[in-house]
Amino acid sequence: MRALPARRLASSALCATLLTAVAAPTALAADAGPAREQRARSAPRAPLPGADGLAAQARSLGDAGGVLAAITPLLDAALKADKGQLAKDQATKLAAAVQDAIKKATAATTATTPTAADPAAPTAPAAPASPAAPGLTKGGQGGTAAIADVKAASLAALQKAVDGLAAATTSGDPAKVAPAATAVVAGEVNVLAATLVGGGLPAPDLPGLPKPPSAPAAVPPAPAAPSLPAAPAAPAAPKPATG
Repeated sequence: MRALPARRLASSALCATLLTAVAAPTALAADAGPAREQRARSAPRAPLPGADGLAAQARSLGDAGGVLAAITPLLDAALKADKGQLAKDQATKLAAAVQDAIKKATAATTATTPTAADPAAPTAPAAPASPAAPGLTKGGQGGTAAIADVKAASLAALQKAVDGLAAATTSGDPAKVAPAATAVVAGEVNVLAATLVGGGLPAPDLPGLPKPPSAPAAVPPAPAAPSLPAAPAAPAAPKPATG
């Protein structure tokens, strides 16, 4: 009868040992989890090479895409409406959405304008040289300012065209709608062109895409002006007569 308590004590001790062996790793893992997360948060993070340049390119395309996406409902509504005429409140609402998108793109253009010379941007594949757009120069603060001016001007011109289309759709004159819509589409193309020129984007490499025209050869120097003939020598003064 005395052996029974001893067996119970041994059994209890064995169970306690097994529970400790099973629970200890779990407890340690639970304690190590927050510590591991804390170390991961405090560890320095290495930036992705070229991330800033790629982000700027993506923002540039995104801003242009936002403008075009806002214009599409206005164009669709105007071109599908009876005689191109919309209700005043509908035209105002559609034009206001475009105005908001243009304001956002203009603010982004004013804040920062990436250039092709951005050192953070990845090197684009070599492409045939193409003539620079009028008024644009590459590199330096002057080039960046010129590109920003062209992009801002294209957005302002597009806003003016959108206002013209909104007015045409509520004018009661169907003949005004098609020219106004054409002006809006042309304005969209100008915005895209300004974005592609000033966005520091990689050169297109689509197979079968026509190559851009080569840059014109350097203008030959102007011929030198013909030299003037030498002036004739003055005649010698006559010698005085001797007596």
